Amino acid sequence: MSARPLSSTAAKSTDEDEPPSAPRPPAGARTGAWAGNSRLRRAVRENLVAYLFLAAGVLCFAFFSWYPIVRGVLLGFQQVTFAEPARWVGLDNFRRLFEDPLFLTAWQNTGYFTLLALVFGFAAPFATAVVLNELRHGRPYLRMTVYLPVMLPPIVTMLLWRWFYDPGPGLFNSALEVLHLPAQQWLESENLAMVSLVLVSTWANMGTTTLIYLAALGGIPGELYEAAELDGASIRQRLWHVTIPQMRFILMITLLLQVIGTMQVFVEPFVLTGGGPDDATVTVLLLLYRYAFVYNDFGLASAMSTLLFVVLGLFSVVYLCLTRSKG
Repeated sequence: MSARPLSSTAAKSTDEDEPPSAPRPPAGARTGAWAGNSRLRRAVRENLVAYLFLAAGVLCFAFFSWYPIVRGVLLGFQQVTFAEPARWVGLDNFRRLFEDPLFLTAWQNTGYFTLLALVFGFAAPFATAVVLNELRHGRPYLRMTVYLPVMLPPIVTMLLWRWFYDPGPGLFNSALEVLHLPAQQWLESENLAMVSLVLVSTWANMGTTTLIYLAALGGIPGELYEAAELDGASIRQRLWHVTIPQMRFILMITLLLQVIGTMQVFVEPFVLTGGGPDDATVTVLLLLYRYAFVYNDFGLASAMSTLLFVVLGLFSVVYLCLTRSKG
């Protein structure tokens, strides 16, 4: 007696009773994922040292730069004397700032210094670089001479110029005496004190900007000047239509950096005038210094620094937007 095969119905019921197995991904997908993970592990392993150096730099920058900025902003909302625990006062420090009569005076003096610095300090390095670029002999020595004031410590520069401005045997008054002109009270006159500080700042800081301009001038193609000369362009026309357009980006960057730098002027008024005469040279940073280290009100000083940070940040954003739209 032969065994009968299972019916199709029984076979179907048996197949239906088995749980369906999960679909397997294609072999190509498994291979691609494994290869991707392998490449990632190999890239991390090969660049591990670079990542460690990068992490160390980021940590140092965060600890010594970002943390002081955040901490300074927080101190602006606190009453801090470091003799007792800090107390949160909200906007009280900013309210006291606007009530201080020297607050507006410091901003006006700083703006006046910045304007004068742009008139003298922005034009002088550019003119010096153009003249040095046209010379054929002794250019390295003249470059060193222009950059020499930058290598001097700021306090040495201030003491040197204090002797220049001395109302008695000072260099400038001695020169005026030779020319039979009346002596001037350079640092004691309200009209001359700020101009005198700007001259010191321009002389001390123009070397770096001059070298930057010289490098930019060396990158301008000589064919442009040759074509301008063939067209009969004068020196002024070549400067206006060739040199300045080719250096427009460098000029914009140095202008922005100079405004930011001059708005933070401190050493010149602190050493030469002390803010006088009659508060004519009190700047924002000098007033900030008084709040912190004369009046021991670090919360008020931090509020002042926060306002300066916001003003310079807004100026930078507006300036970059305007120059980008014009470009």
